[in-house]
Amino acid sequence: MDATPLLSVIIVSWNVRALLRQALASLYASWGPRPGLEVIVVDNASTDGSAALVAADFPQVRLIANATNRGFTGGNNQGLDVARGDYLLVLNPDTEIIGDALQQLVDYLDAHPDVGMVGPQLLNPDGSVQSSRRRLPTLPILFLESTWLQWLAPRRLLRRYYVADRPADREQPVDWITGAAMATRRAVWEQVGGFDEGFFMYSEELDWCRRIGAAGWRVVYLPSAQIIHHEGKSSEQVVPARHIHFQTSKIRYTRKYHGAGWAALLRYWLLGQYLWQLGLEGIKWLLGHRRDLRAARLAAYRQVLRHGLHGRTGCQPVLRKELP
Repeated sequence: MDATPLLSVIIVSWNVRALLRQALASLYASWGPRPGLEVIVVDNASTDGSAALVAADFPQVRLIANATNRGFTGGNNQGLDVARGDYLLVLNPDTEIIGDALQQLVDYLDAHPDVGMVGPQLLNPDGSVQSSRRRLPTLPILFLESTWLQWLAPRRLLRRYYVADRPADREQPVDWITGAAMATRRAVWEQVGGFDEGFFMYSEELDWCRRIGAAGWRVVYLPSAQIIHHEGKSSEQVVPARHIHFQTSKIRYTRKYHGAGWAALLRYWLLGQYLWQLGLEGIKWLLGHRRDLRAARLAAYRQVLRHGLHGRTGCQPVLRKELP
């Protein structure tokens, strides 16, 4: 077997063939010809030829081609289980590495042995800064954030949650980072484990960072390392599933850290909102306002209500995208 890699990169992909090719090319361009990089792609039963692309164009990649979609958490845990690197980077397939960002993340972990997780600055394709650092959500945030009633949350509460009260161009400790790019060390994974697979997708990175912090490690945002993130290109393919996964994960997180009572209350609160939105969209459809859009939303909200936000589903997306 080859020498132990310095860095293992795990990419879980579902039906984003062109973006996956771009991500892999940027990875190897960033790392250069030197040894020490291991790349693992876990394909979650894509139907767009993603696995064949990896096998043909990137034979140096370790490919795990799943027959079924194991979700963002299950797929990443598969990759983490076989990764051999001293450092581990969980990376979305809809990303592009800028410059020496990979080496910066490794060097930072190497120089700061108390840091258990470090995240780069994520950029939108137009170069603007993407929100990727957070504080732990309070109960008001859990009930209001990413819902149509988010405007009821006090502005200072949202600014604090999104860490908008600190400059985005400064290195800083945070409670958690979003999951498009998360670099950790093997010792952390061995201590706290990987992702909680009870989260199919969404909130899993929040839970992972929270467990890492509880184990005594620091979580840091490092803006000098930059990665472009084309957000949500898998999850936008299945809109009802996106809603279901987002909300069931939020409920699971609430149950895990705030108790079953708050989780049940949150579930009924969210279902009530979908019922209200169903009524509003129905009225707009009857009035003839953008009927195609209203019909799509009505179908999505009906599916959420039929599901009831009970636990996990067999729906398929594996990348995250904030809900409108």
